[in-house]
Amino acid sequence: MFAIVRTGGKQYRVAAGDKIVVEKLAGEAGDKVTLDDVLFASDAGEVKPTAGLSVSAEILTQGRGDKVIVFKKRRRHNYRRRNGHRQSLTVLKILAVGDAKKAAPKKAEAAPAEAAAAKPAKKPAAKKAAAAE
Repeated sequence: MFAIVRTGGKQYRVAAGDKIVVEKLAGEAGDKVTLDDVLFASDAGEVKPTAGLSVSAEILTQGRGDKVIVFKKRRRHNYRRRNGHRQSLTVLKILAVGDAKKAAPKKAEAAPAEAAAAKPAKKPAAKKAAAAE
């Protein structure tokens, strides 16, 4: 099974066991990451729906790419600028393709119900009525 995933503004064809070099992702070597932006998935020539699919990967290394020299020149104006750039990169090893996302238990719905149960019920306005008489 393979998938096309998008990360860092680029698209990559990945299968289980592949190693890819992508734009820098947050995390340390050995951390697990999930690529959720799956554009296409196929299994034995059969197109799979991408809704809910994700690709799991492990960060192998964090590094920097080769230096690129940026040279600007405007002729006859004595204008020359030399600059360098090294892109931060992450090397990923694809662990599994096509993991279905598991829905997390909805904590937001359970929390307000518990909070309402924890608060003591307000007493009726008996004191105000007695004070008004």
